[in-house]
Parts: sequence; C-alpha cells; structure tokens
Amino acid sequence: MNSLDEPWKRCSSRLRAELGEDIFTSWFGRLELEAVADGRASFTVPTRFLKSWIESHYLDRILAALNAEIGGIVDLAIAVRSSTHAPACGAGPAVAREPRQAEYVAAPPREAATASRELARRNEVAPAQDSLSGSPLDRRLTFATFLVGRSNQLAYSAARRVTEAKVGQMPAFSPLYIHAAVGLGKTHLLQALAHSAVSQGRRVIYLTAEKFMYGFVAALRAQTAIAFKESLRAIDLLIFDDAQFLQGKSIQTEFCHALNALVDAGRQVVVAADRPPGDLEALEERVRSRLAGGLCVEMGGLDEPLRIKILEARIAAAQVTQPNFEVSPTVLAFVARTLNSNGRDLDGAVNRLLAHTTLTGAALSVETAEIAIRDLVRTHEPKRVKIEEIQKLVASHYSVTRADILSSRRTATVVKPRQIAMYLAKTLTLRSLPEIGRRFGGRDHTTVLHAVRKIEGLSHADRSLNDELELLKRMLQD
Repeated sequence: MNSLDEPWKRCSSRLRAELGEDIFTSWFGRLELEAVADGRASFTVPTRFLKSWIESHYLDRILAALNAEIGGIVDLAIAVRSSTHAPACGAGPAVAREPRQAEYVAAPPREAATASRELARRNEVAPAQDSLSGSPLDRRLTFATFLVGRSNQLAYSAARRVTEAKVGQMPAFSPLYIHAAVGLGKTHLLQALAHSAVSQGRRVIYLTAEKFMYGFVAALRAQTAIAFKESLRAIDLLIFDDAQFLQGKSIQTEFCHALNALVDAGRQVVVAADRPPGDLEALEERVRSRLAGGLCVEMGGLDEPLRIKILEARIAAAQVTQPNFEVSPTVLAFVARTLNSNGRDLDGAVNRLLAHTTLTGAALSVETAEIAIRDLVRTHEPKRVKIEEIQKLVASHYSVTRADILSSRRTATVVKPRQIAMYLAKTLTLRSLPEIGRRFGGRDHTTVLHAVRKIEGLSHADRSLNDELELLKRMLQD
C-alpha cells in the first residue's frame, strides 16, 4: 500500500456517508487517487463518460473530502486510464471488470473498425446477456399501418416530426410525452417511430418500463451499472413506454438521471403512459416535472369514423386468409357505433365475426353481430378519482386549505378533514396505504390506516357523518 491509500480510504468513507452507498458505488467505485503534488490531486477513471460525469457533478465534494483528510488541495485532475491499468489497492469498493462499449470507442484509429465489428458481433451472438438490448419490436406496427383520425392527429404529427429531424440537430421538443388510455394506439405509434428511426441508421432503443427495471436491477447485481448508464446515454433516441409502471426510488432516480443527460445533450426522448405526467402519482415529483417540461400530447378516444377505418383494415387483413369473409356496411356501422372504448375491442369484434362466419356458414346480420360481440359491450366506467381532487374538495367542504391538510397541524378543525380525505383516498382510489401517506405530506402508512379505521367506525355510529361521506363520494364521482 502506498502513502495515499489510507487518506483516500478515509475520503471514500466521507463520500459514502454523505452521498449514500448506491451513488458512491455507481460513480466512485472505480475512481483511483494516483498522486498528490503541488496542491493538485490526480485521479484516474476507466471511461470518458465517468470522467465527464464526476467533473460535472462531484468535484466540489471530492475536494472538500480531500481537504478534510489531507489538506492543502486546491485543484483536481481526472484522466482516463488504460483498459489494462491494474486497480490500485484501497481505491474503494472492488467492482468486477466487464467489456465496455467505451473501451472500443477509445481504441486507436487503426483498430476502431475492428473494435466496432467485435462489439456488433458480441451484441448479435449474446443479446440475452445485454441488459439494455431493448424491448422487442413488432414488425407490423409501422407508420404505414397506423390509422390517423382527429383523436390522434397531433400525436401522429409530433412523432413524424421526430423522424424528420436530422441526426445532430437539436430536437424541436424533448421529451415528447404521449398519453392515452389502453388500446388507443400509443404503443403502435412508438414502435412505428422506432422502426423509422432504425431505418435511418439512428442509434435508437425502445424500452418498456418493465424492461428498463429488469435491466437496471440485473446491471446492479452483475456490477455493470456504469456500463448500463453509458450505453443508455450513448443513443440518439430513447423511446420509453408504459412509464406508469416505473417503480422503486433508485430505479426512478436512474431514469431521471438518464432523462436529464439525454435532454441536456440535445438527444430526443419520447415517453408514453396512460395518463398525464401530473397524474403519475407513483413517480417522484422531479420525474413528473421533467416529463411535463416537454411537449405533452393526448391521444383521445377513437371517434366513429376512425373506428370504421380500423374495422375495415382488420377485415381486409382477415380476408387474405378467408376470402369469403364479408361484412356489410350496415353491420360495420353497427359494430363501430356499439364498441366505442378502444382498438383492442375492435380487433376482438372482427375475430368474433370471423368465427361466426366460418363456423356457422351463415351470413352476418345486425342481430347475429349483436350476439357475437355482446361480451365486448362495456358498461359506463366510473370516473377515475385523483387524490389531489379529494384533498381540494374536502378542504373546501370543511373550510380549511389543502395546505392545512398536508401540514403537521393537529388541531381538531384540521385533523378531522385530513382523516376524511385519507379515508376517501383509500375508498375511491387504487393507491396503497404508503402511497396515500406520501401524498399527505409524507406520512407513515400506519397513520393512514388509523385514519381509515377511525372514519369507518365513526360513520357507522354517526348518521350525519355517513351522509357527508356519501355526498363527498357522489361529488367526486360525478
């Protein structure tokens, strides 16, 4: 061990305590102190990305820790060491070495072509081992098969604008955020965008929230988190689907870092979810704020002309294998008018009509079509209630403010409305007790459970309170 090992160990302990184990391991695990001379501390890291990130975010923290343990340090220098450099003793937690894309990028010019071919060969041979290989694309979901109507025209135009941007050109809007209920075509639009970008030779990755979470956890377990971060930040276009399913504080933090890095670097990011950013209650505020800072576009419900176009396209596709499958304009109009929820129900309707025709041999009429699709007819779904709406209504009803309900005040005039709001949040939403507690000023889930049980008990004994609760429920659900 050299004379710098012990001081750097103490500095590492300070940084770990200050920043937390996850951040320290991710960014400082392979930072090595090489020399201290003339008031300058010289470090090395294995990749250019790591060098850039530490210089942009953590130089002040490192300088403060060094001066606390060594003293007299006025400047820091970070260099990228050779991939064959042996780790120094005491340089922090041991991190397993793995082949990294950055090592190929940093290869000498005469070896660059060979390195690129080798990297491509590894990705082709072992895609299952790549934690950021992306979610699979359906070759049928292209712009050519995407049907446009009034409800999705804006989203379609925005997606086409993304594909028209030249490589290296600053995006017109990033992130582009598209939200829609299930079955309205947002995944089709995102995959069409991915297909188009790939055909242009752009570095693009299409990820679902599930794939991203799996890849990040796998990278942490394999101690390849740095490589995961580098590969995500090296792309031209990130397409992220089902953002509402993103869970876990550390995973959300990494997604936010990646989002910030790509947007700040002038890269294009497209995100889709089933509701606007402000309604993604499971996501941290900084993630929702970043998503809301771009262009937010809603894909509305399918209007009847668009539903007819979708049905005609599905019937035409079915006729390729079943030439005798015929649907009259009257039946087509009936189905389009009856099923007004989403495109998946329209797919199901065509399948049922096709089955009826091929299995019975009888011609389709409105009456037989009604029988075939009756299980797809949906009753009116109740309004989705938001916790913020509950808090505002209860505050107004009891003449307090929403800030009072979220505060730590424990006066009777505030405690009762707060408990009623918690009870309604548990009754009218699908949010968990911990999530409700977080939305009520960061309270513990046991506090929410106590409030729910107390209001339930009081409502059974107090008829006037029970009537108030029913009134509030009706006002929220209307």
